[in-house]
Amino acid sequence: MSTPSPEQPLIEAPKSRLPLIIGAIVAVLAVIGAVVLFVNRGGSDQTSAGGESLTTVRLGTVGASDPYWETFREEARNQGIDLQVVDFSDYAQPNPALSEGEIDINQFQHIIYLADYNVKNNDTLVPIGSTAIYPLGLYSTQFDSVEAIPDGSTVVVPDDDTNQARGLLILQSAGLVTLSDGGTPFSTLADIDTANSRVQVQALKADLTPTSLADVAAAIINNDFVENAGLSFDQAIAQDDPSDPKAFPYVNIFAVRADDVDNETYRKLVEIYQSTPAILDGVDAVSGGVAEFVQVPVADLQQSLTDTENQIRSGE
Repeated sequence: MSTPSPEQPLIEAPKSRLPLIIGAIVAVLAVIGAVVLFVNRGGSDQTSAGGESLTTVRLGTVGASDPYWETFREEARNQGIDLQVVDFSDYAQPNPALSEGEIDINQFQHIIYLADYNVKNNDTLVPIGSTAIYPLGLYSTQFDSVEAIPDGSTVVVPDDDTNQARGLLILQSAGLVTLSDGGTPFSTLADIDTANSRVQVQALKADLTPTSLADVAAAIINNDFVENAGLSFDQAIAQDDPSDPKAFPYVNIFAVRADDVDNETYRKLVEIYQSTPAILDGVDAVSGGVAEFVQVPVADLQQSLTDTENQIRSGE
C-alpha cells in the first residue's frame, strides 16, 4: 500500500489498521506455507474425481503419441496414480534421464539394451516388469523379398550396439551376410565376413534408418519408427523369431533406479499395464499385431540383466 501524501487525510487512524495488516500478513504466510507443502510433496496433492490423493509418476518412453498411453494414464488415475508420460525423440535419452532423476521410471528398451547402457555408463538401473517381445524387421521400398536384393547392395542397421547386433543376426538368417563369430547379441559391423556376404552394411541412428530407404536396398527399422515412416509391420521382408529361447534378452521392460526396485507405486504401474485388456489391445494394434506379451518374474529379468552385463564385460 502506498504512503499517503501530507495533503491526503487518513481515512482511519493507523492504530485501527493494525488488525488488517496482521490479517494480511497471516494470509500471505498461509499461502507461502501451502506452496512449500505442495513442493515438498512433489505435487502429490492432486486428486482424482473421487477426491482421493494421487501420486505423481513421471514415465519416460519413445513414442508417447501412441493412443494406448492415454488409456494407460486413465487407468492409472483410476487407481490413484497421476501418470505423466514424457516423450523422448531417441533411445539414447530415457536412461540418463532416469539415472539423473528427471523421470521416475521408463519403458522403451529390452534387457540387452539396458545391460549395455549400465556397463558403458557404470550405472545400476534395473527391470521391475516385462511387457512384450517384438520381432525386429527388415524393410524395403524397392524390393519385395530378400532374394530380390541385388548382390553388392547396401543395407542399413541401427547404430546402437544391441539393436545393431540383433539386426545383423536377422541379415545372417536371411542369407544376406555371414558373421565371422557365428553371430552373437554383441556382433558388430567388424564381425561381418565381407568376402562371404551378399550385401554391404552401414549403421545409422535408429530414427534415421526409415529415411534411408530411398537410398538403400533395405533397412532394419525399430518398431517405434515403422508406422511413423508410413510402413506397416506386415511389409517386413525378414524378421527374427520372438519364440526362440535366445530371444529372452530381447524382452521389453519397465526400468527404475536400483533404490526404487521395491517401490509399490511403480510396481503397481507394471501390474496395471499387464492386466488391462484395453492397454494390451492398444499396444497390439500399434505393433501391427506382432507383439507377444510376456509376464516374466522380476527375479528372472534381473538375473538375465546380470548375466548379460557379465557377458558384455567379458567381451563374449
